[in-house]
Amino acid sequence: MSFFPKISFQYEVEEYLTKVFRNNELITALGTQEAENKYQSLLSHLSHPPGFTTVRVNTHLASVKHVKKLLFEEIQKQFKGLCVPVLEHPKLQDILLIPVIGPRRDLKKHASEVIVGAQCGYAVLRGAHVYVPGIVSTSRFVKAGDLVSVYSDIEGKCKRGAKEFDGVKVFLGNGISELSRSEIFSSSGPLKGLGIRMIEPVYLSPSFDNVLPRHLFLQNLPSVVVSHILNPQPGEKILDMCAAPGGKTTHLATLMHDQGEVIAMDKIANKVKKIKQNAELLQLNCIKAFCYDGTRALSVEKREDKQEGPPFLPESFDRILLDAPCSGMGQRPNMAYSSTLKEVTSYQPLQRKLFTVAVKLLKPGGVLVYSTCTITLSENEEQVAWALKTFPCLQLHPQEPHIGGEGMKGAGLSLDQLKLLQRFDPSTVTLQGIDINSLQDCREDDLISLANKDCIGFFIAKFVKLNSK
Repeated sequence: MSFFPKISFQYEVEEYLTKVFRNNELITALGTQEAENKYQSLLSHLSHPPGFTTVRVNTHLASVKHVKKLLFEEIQKQFKGLCVPVLEHPKLQDILLIPVIGPRRDLKKHASEVIVGAQCGYAVLRGAHVYVPGIVSTSRFVKAGDLVSVYSDIEGKCKRGAKEFDGVKVFLGNGISELSRSEIFSSSGPLKGLGIRMIEPVYLSPSFDNVLPRHLFLQNLPSVVVSHILNPQPGEKILDMCAAPGGKTTHLATLMHDQGEVIAMDKIANKVKKIKQNAELLQLNCIKAFCYDGTRALSVEKREDKQEGPPFLPESFDRILLDAPCSGMGQRPNMAYSSTLKEVTSYQPLQRKLFTVAVKLLKPGGVLVYSTCTITLSENEEQVAWALKTFPCLQLHPQEPHIGGEGMKGAGLSLDQLKLLQRFDPSTVTLQGIDINSLQDCREDDLISLANKDCIGFFIAKFVKLNSK
């Protein structure tokens, strides 16, 4: 049962998505009613956070068992003795899963209100406290130490510094204000630091602010699966084409035991700086990060022998990860998707440019993994159909581990081809939430099975480049 309203889209985007999820192939396979039910279920799931927090252990520095023990102690401290399990995944042996408790429907709302921006609100639903830059407005007389109820302005219509807001807002839980209203909206400029310490969030997830920073990396479960599917080996030369903020980059380096070379590229300088910081924090030395546009990463001229960075000569890499820029519709939670149809449809041509470069940079016999965190056909299965038609040297390959479902019908791919793809579709589970009492009665296998499904929307395809003859 939904606790929040279904995700809303601009009218043109909603029309576009409705056609995607009512395409002829899908209707023929499922029937009109079943296809519609799946689509409506997906819209409900997208506005809620995933049922589990996933953390990847930096196995370069510590064992999973050791970090699991430290994390369990930390969660008990944060949750004041509540016994929430920390689970190891049988197929992804470098991650830990923590069930998210909620939604909690019995929280009392306070008279003093704090309104936060949508992105801040989504972070709160996944365990974060409220930091000052995320606060849009507060009640008139909020003082440091006050109990306040926190709401998300999901449509972005609240004016900064307003003393009250009657627009669409979603209750996120209760917290204690660390600052007064006048301090939050200080004329000397925006403050940094903690604004509201959440003590009764609607969804109870651990906060990872400065918690085991060298040993843990917060990642969505499918994002961890991607690196395992690429399966980099020690000594290989790997390219992560669109790498920021570096979660997959550092994972690839860890899987290679920090032996070989991981080239990470992103065209935004601040994001490249973040990749370098993460590599340093996790003590990984085989990562080289460059600020560069992936569509221009192929060199048409001879390179200097000592040149490390892009552009690169054809057939330079053993394996390539293209975690492509995308419309991001699979991210959860998201209650109001603001992009226009023009923006949504702008990603397919960009993805194809990047993909074309990736194919040329890949050695014969090499592996190319393509992934997105979106739900459309045009950025996922249609891209696979296009790639197989455009590049006869590419062959779809099975994925290991295969945890998500098969690809979605509608792009003209055969049933065998769809089975080789991996689409994580949160609509396949009932939206029910987890409470602390029912958690104690759940079998670990059932929880793992739920975590595999109740995650973000995501897509993965694995190609091998055949030897050129």
